[in-house]
Amino acid sequence: MKMDDLAITAVSRNLATLWVGRTYEYVETVTSTNDVLKKRAAELDEAALPEGAVLVADYQSRGRGRLGRRWEALPGTSLMLSLLLRPQWPVCQSLWLTMIAGLAAAEAIESLTNLSISLKWPNDVGLELDGVWHKLGGVLVEGNVAQNGRLQYAVLGMGLNVNMTAAQLPEGRTPVTSVLVAGGQRVERCALLVSFLAGVESWYETAVAGQSPVSAWEKRLVTIGRQVTVKQADKTLSGVAVGVDDWGQLKLSADDGSLHLIAAGDVTLRT
Repeated sequence: MKMDDLAITAVSRNLATLWVGRTYEYVETVTSTNDVLKKRAAELDEAALPEGAVLVADYQSRGRGRLGRRWEALPGTSLMLSLLLRPQWPVCQSLWLTMIAGLAAAEAIESLTNLSISLKWPNDVGLELDGVWHKLGGVLVEGNVAQNGRLQYAVLGMGLNVNMTAAQLPEGRTPVTSVLVAGGQRVERCALLVSFLAGVESWYETAVAGQSPVSAWEKRLVTIGRQVTVKQADKTLSGVAVGVDDWGQLKLSADDGSLHLIAAGDVTLRT
């Protein structure tokens, strides 16, 4: 069996979860896995589309990350998927889903390589190379809020640069890399996928039981203790990221001595 095969037969043979990924679809090409799964979640009830449903694509023609940024990846090089969850959490708790995905991705990569993975607030997965942080991928969580103010459903999107060569890596403001480039060897995407899904199930069930992922997430945040610049819609702040609160909001000690709690923003590590 080829472990780079993302078709349902290969994945189901290796899947160790009880419910995450047990409803599974693989397509070669899609506009955006998040867009497709969100549309289905809005139209179908839990009986027709159960929690844990996964959509994986080899190529996305309109892949995107946070703030609408385009996510580009050639076929056969990356892991791109969306996963449906129905946590019934208050909106303030939604960042826990980003944490869960980041932690699961970090552990999955580390289980198959010798790399030490870190996370950048709020949603990036990457690692330090020669003292410079490089992005491997990111998390995009989207969903719908019910009238009671709780999440009716959430679609957890994940994109990871797996077997991109150096020449295939996209250029951007943030240095990027792939598991292949950083680790020096190919990683089979099926093995990475099933490990990631198992991690999501474990972290999610722990969170639903009441145990916060914040502490484990904060330990992996390369952002903490660093000089950062935070760009928000109406202002830009600079200072030191000193920690996160119980919901994952970033605590920033600004250069002018003021303290800020950042719920959303574009964070750049300063050198």
